Amino acid sequence: MRYPQGGGLTVERQQFREELRLKAAERFALGEGSSAIARDLRVSVRSVQRWRHTWAEDGPRSLRSQGPASLPRLSEKQFTQLEAELAKGPTAHGWEDQRWTLSRVRTVIGRRFHLTYTIQGVRKLLVRNGWSCQVPARRAMERDDDAVAVGQGGVALRGRLAAARGAWLVFEDEAGFSMTPPHAKTWSPRGRTPVVRVRGRSRRRISIAALTCYKPGHRSRLIYRPRRDDGNRDGRKSFSWRDYRDLLIAAHQQLDGPIVLVWDNLNVHKAAGLRKFAEARDWLTIYYLPPLAPDLNPVEGIWSLLRRGWLSNVAFSTPEHLVQTIRHGLRHIQYRSNLIDGCLTETGLTIRPPNQQHDIPS
Repeated sequence: MRYPQGGGLTVERQQFREELRLKAAERFALGEGSSAIARDLRVSVRSVQRWRHTWAEDGPRSLRSQGPASLPRLSEKQFTQLEAELAKGPTAHGWEDQRWTLSRVRTVIGRRFHLTYTIQGVRKLLVRNGWSCQVPARRAMERDDDAVAVGQGGVALRGRLAAARGAWLVFEDEAGFSMTPPHAKTWSPRGRTPVVRVRGRSRRRISIAALTCYKPGHRSRLIYRPRRDDGNRDGRKSFSWRDYRDLLIAAHQQLDGPIVLVWDNLNVHKAAGLRKFAEARDWLTIYYLPPLAPDLNPVEGIWSLLRRGWLSNVAFSTPEHLVQTIRHGLRHIQYRSNLIDGCLTETGLTIRPPNQQHDIPS
């Protein structure tokens, strides 16, 4: 890699480039052409021409390395202390929201180390040390992280249980999609905001229930069922327990094996009719995810792929257009099991054969 993280040349690369310039200077004195020098040193002709111009004006010494442009004002030890302060969050330092800006980081540096930084200097400092400006993930304040940690371990144990009994570990989730598409970045001239035409009067048109299915030694599967909104104001707009029952029966037929099902605590998932159905089927075992823990469900990754890919910025003309686009995206994912595996990896969960003891990565 030519440039390390944060930009600039390493000491080794500075010495290497200096040696190239000095070799070029020796050949300048012999009157050799720039093209031949560039070819032998494996650099661009323009670089050789620039070196020749500097050599002609100030001599060979001008081609020696000048060293780093500037040394960091914060040492590695001090930056580690700064990271610990930033890890406490902006609210711990007196700001109301949970957003780190360059100005706020500069303020923390001034309070903690009594140093004055410019805004651009703070940006370079953070980038040099592996930081970047990112969109944060949202997490419910009511969420019990201890319960989620226990639940994550429980899901891993269920994965081991499924492997031990030769069952499929299946995750389920549902989502609704309307004719108003999700936003995605697009190129446009500066100062001219791009416009995506959408339906002004739009409501949810279609619901999708999806299953991601995993089993060691088998290709991961995606099974889904759509449910159209019939437009009836008094009609049901989401899946009933009978819809889930039919989906599980179809999944059992396709997978041709027992199922260990993991899903959230939606009321319809705990309906009396669905519980009786599960109790009467020896091929079906149901577990529930911890409350407010969608990040443990791989199906959430399927919805993210759809919204960031096939649905983003699409001007849907009819409900049929929306349905066709969703089906196209899901079919694409179905034929690419690596995408389904990636959704599981994103949760931090692993499913391994029973002879492997560790189910959660450290």
